[in-house]
Amino acid sequence: MNWHAPCYLQGYSQQRIHREAFVKVDKIRKIREANQPSGMGISGQAMDRRVEKKISYGRFALYVAGGVALLVFAWWFVDAVMGGRSLSVNAQRITVSTVTTGTFEDFIPLRGRLVPRSTVFLDAIEGGRVEQILVEDGTTVEAGDMIAVLSNTNLQLEVLGREAAVTEQLNNMRTIELQLEQNRLSHKRNLVEIDYQITRLSREINRQRELISKNLVSQSTIDQLEDELTYYQNRREVTLESQATDARMQEQQLQQLRDAGDQLQAGLKFARKNLDDLSVRAPVAGKLSGFNIEIGQSIARGGRLGQIDDPDGYKLNARIDEYYLGRVDLQQVATAEHNGRDLDLRVSKIYPQVNEGQFEVDMIFAEQPDGLRRGQTLQTRLTLGDNTDATLIPNGAFYQETGGNWVFVVAPDGNEAVKRSVRLGRRNTKFIEVLDGLEPGEKVITSPYTSYVGMDRLNLGE
Repeated sequence: MNWHAPCYLQGYSQQRIHREAFVKVDKIRKIREANQPSGMGISGQAMDRRVEKKISYGRFALYVAGGVALLVFAWWFVDAVMGGRSLSVNAQRITVSTVTTGTFEDFIPLRGRLVPRSTVFLDAIEGGRVEQILVEDGTTVEAGDMIAVLSNTNLQLEVLGREAAVTEQLNNMRTIELQLEQNRLSHKRNLVEIDYQITRLSREINRQRELISKNLVSQSTIDQLEDELTYYQNRREVTLESQATDARMQEQQLQQLRDAGDQLQAGLKFARKNLDDLSVRAPVAGKLSGFNIEIGQSIARGGRLGQIDDPDGYKLNARIDEYYLGRVDLQQVATAEHNGRDLDLRVSKIYPQVNEGQFEVDMIFAEQPDGLRRGQTLQTRLTLGDNTDATLIPNGAFYQETGGNWVFVVAPDGNEAVKRSVRLGRRNTKFIEVLDGLEPGEKVITSPYTSYVGMDRLNLGE
């Protein structure tokens, strides 16, 4: 059933209805003021007049509210019958596309930038003053090649101080070793002397015992010799204990000096290495870049001197809209165009950071092509899924306002377009996959909807 509302109600806005209602109320108020008597008498004759009953302000306001409500209802009724808010649009200023069927290619176009596959950074291990620059930026170097020479007075003085400490420690060790040897020889001389006395007294006691059997010497002579023999025997034991104790203590002291000497040697070796690092050498073979130091320039410790790039290997770095963050995986394939041929790539790294609505990926070549240069850009297609048969509509700016939830469908006669809820799926640069709400052959407005967001119907004309 077709409903036709009075023509004077078509296109009314809510603000217009309210405005007309208040105009009518104002007219009623003016009429009542005109019909009201100009004045009231105070004589008895005035008392005989019939007093008209006045309408209260509350009841008057109730009448006004009822009128406004009636007008609002009428506007709502017309809006519902006529299909919502409408707008007249010049058909020449919009883009109308036809819903079709075909193969949906699930890919996104990218603009990738060539960067070295591997990069080694050159940093100053120890700061210093640039004394010599032996190569220029952009030079291809081999591992071990001298690049620059720095100087550092403090580091040189430190090395000299460590060398002096090591020398002093070595002297102390030699002194202790000499003392240990002298003590060993002294104890050895004492033991020789003691052993000699013990041997001599033992012989003498034996000889005296033969004489005492013949009553040629007294027993006291033998006792004296035995006491002396006992003294030397005890002395020998004490000497041996003293020798062992001194040797043990001196050996411990010597070991401590050796340990301290080893630490000093290690510190000296480290300081010498830092001093050697002032002569900057290429750690790997490659192309030197970012090498912009000058003679006399002071380089801080850990300061960046440049970098060495792998000359034979490049990767492609690209930025992708965060909308596709959940659809990009490692090992996904891509194709780049270079000199009229397609180059195969695969995703090797996905950076999780999102900056300004985009994230980065690295893609490596299946085979390294020739003729590539660092910083060069290549047009690339990153495949997200398999090609499938689908219902399609051309990709357009309308998606920015609708998010793929609704579209304006053009009527068969081309005179109007009606808002319709739809469900859209995957997108590429050319087409959008239609999941529900549209049929092949229907026409859809695909140009921007910026001016139509609040409308339900568009009247298409010239």
